[in-house]
Formats: sequence, structure tokens, C-alpha cells
Amino acid sequence: MYVIGLQEMNCGIMSLLSDTAFEDPWSSFFMDVLSPLSFVKVSSVRMQGLLLLFFAKHQHLPFVQILSTKSTPTGLFGYWGNKGGVNICLKLYGYYISIVNCHLPPHMANNDQRLEHFDRILEMQNFEGRDIPNILDHDLILWFGDMNFRIDDFGLHFVRESIKNRRYSDLWEKDQLSIAKRHDPLLREFQEGPLLFPPTYKFDKNSNNYDTSEKKRKPAWTDRILWRLKRQPQANPQTQRPPAPHFFLSLRSYVSHMMYCVSDHKPVTSTFDLELKPLVSTPPITLMPEGLWTMENDMLISYSLTPDFPSSPWDWIGLYKVGLRHINDYVSYVWVRDNQVSFSDGLSQVYFNTSDIPETEGQFLLCYYSNNLHSVVGISKPFKIQPGSFLAEDPLGESQPHI
Repeated sequence: MYVIGLQEMNCGIMSLLSDTAFEDPWSSFFMDVLSPLSFVKVSSVRMQGLLLLFFAKHQHLPFVQILSTKSTPTGLFGYWGNKGGVNICLKLYGYYISIVNCHLPPHMANNDQRLEHFDRILEMQNFEGRDIPNILDHDLILWFGDMNFRIDDFGLHFVRESIKNRRYSDLWEKDQLSIAKRHDPLLREFQEGPLLFPPTYKFDKNSNNYDTSEKKRKPAWTDRILWRLKRQPQANPQTQRPPAPHFFLSLRSYVSHMMYCVSDHKPVTSTFDLELKPLVSTPPITLMPEGLWTMENDMLISYSLTPDFPSSPWDWIGLYKVGLRHINDYVSYVWVRDNQVSFSDGLSQVYFNTSDIPETEGQFLLCYYSNNLHSVVGISKPFKIQPGSFLAEDPLGESQPHI
């Protein structure tokens, strides 16, 4: 899986209007890069210059349920989204995960304000009226972004000399986020990898030189990646051993990337290993394309569903080429209820009109999209469609599903 967060994107009115009507350029770029590697864009949320993207390999899609996307503005007394956070809440193999991308207030003197905004964003991640636990009861919180924490006390010369000589540990004790974690019990529960890379702000654009403008801002680790695992139950007094964790996250790397110069910040990435015992191991829908698919005959799709699956008249099955970028990339689709031909013993069949399928080579797969769960809940194995004579598109021009 890939989780990608950007801050300070172009958020002029024309850019926002264009990105509402079309895919924003950054999302399109990441989809172009990741789709050939079998990653699909599962969800995204944007608030002005903040963008959060979540990608997963297509085999995981039936086990990823998007529960909520949310924006929390904290700029201009909570009315303006130039600062704040965006959140994707999801279930992964039955576990609750919240992902937050934030942009906190800048400047050395605004440390208390940064902490207030952090708390405000956390408080606003509530899910009243929905069967979703409080964010602090989620199995994992990933929290990252331009947090804007600075390095206190030390002068500019000392900071730059420490960076030049790679003595980063000399600066850790005055890092504002590290100081705050020592005093704030909740913030202390968030973990972070060691800062073994140069401070990521502020650089002259298109260079690796720290700020040479008149302001000569002091370098700082403004761009951070934190995570928090759910509190584990206390050990049994009789055994004195805590229960075995079924959900374990370990940090593999935490680095900055100095080669990128399009911003006055340097991007930061973390790589994690996530080990879990699935709470859900069977997809809600199992799809089975029947027989040999050709371009000349309507074909049947059989599927079975779990007893507790909340079906809807607006559920649909999409046909995709392998390498799809996101769920709207279907080649064709059918509404499940409108095209159902049989139902018995938990097995249903729908027919697929092949006249909707453009003649093309390559492998395909089927995805079942649940309107109630707002997620893909079933995916077939890849298969081929045998070529035939080209048939015109369906003249009925039915409305298309859109996520």
C-alpha cells in the first residue's frame, strides 16, 4: 500500500474548479506511476492545498472498506482550509485505520498554536451516529505532514554547522516536537523514527542550499511522519504476560530525499512492515466469470455473497483491464439487479452485454462495487477475452456509475 500526502498544492480558484471537474495533476501523476505496478487509487481527499491519497494492490481491494473521508480546517479561526488536516478512515482486513495529513501553523513563536491545531484536528475526527469507534480506539493512526515544528534556542550558525558535520543528534534536544512529546501524555503515544537525515526546511527552490534570502530562516525538521498503535489490554495478573498482538507495525526506513528541488521543503518517506492476523479472510463477494469470454456473445458472471452482505439495487460489476488506475477506470459495467438472470443457494448470475466492450487485447478482471459500503468487495482472477467482430456501443446510453 502507498499513502501519499501533499501540502501547499496550487489552490487558486481556477485550479480548484479544474480539479473538481477533472483529476488533479498530482493524483494523475501518481496513478500513472503506480498502476503499472498493480496499485489502484482507493481513496483521496483534498482541502485547498492539502491532498491525501491511498493506494493498494488490487488483490487487497475486497478487504479495504473506506468508512469516511474528512477535512478539518483550522486557519482563520477554523473557517479557512489553508491550515488543518484531511483524514481517510478505513477498515483493512477488519482493523480500523485512520490516516491524517496535516499542515500546521508556521514560524518559530507559534509552537503553542501548532499544538492547539494538532489537538483540534484530533478532536474533530469523531464519527457520531456511525458504527465507528473513536479515533483513539483505532488499531493504527498514521499522522504526517508539514507540522512546522522548529529548533529552539540554538543559533543559525550552530544549526548549520551541526548539519554540515552530520551531528543531527546535537539538535534533537531542542526540536519542538520532541520537547512537546516529553510533556504531552497523548502526543507521547505517537511514535517516530530517528531523525537521521538533514532538516527538510527551508531550501532555496531548485537547489540544495538552505535559505539564502534576507530572512535566512533557521533549518528545521518541519516534515514529519508519526504513528500510534492502539493501547493494548493489560497483562493477565495470573500469567503476567500481555496478550499476543494480532496487529504489528515496524519501521523499516525513515528518510528525506534531497534530490527533489521543486519546493522549499524536501520530501520525507517512511516504509513500514505491517503484520496482522486478518479478522476478515473471506471477501464479501466471490466473482467467477463463466466459460470462455468472447466479443461475440453475451457472457455470464456468477457470484456468491456472504450471508451478512448488505446488497443494494445500486451495486454494480465493472470490467477492467489489468493495470486499472482507479475504480472509475472500467471498460464496461452492469447494474447487478437489472441484469440478474438467476439466484439460488447463495449463487447469483448476471449477464454481460459484450457489445459494450471495445475490442482490445490484454487481460481483464471483474470488480463488484458495493454502494452501501462504498468499496470494492469482490474481485475476480485475471482472464482473457477472445477477439471477435467489432460491435457498436450500446445505443441506450445508460447513466454510468461514478465514485
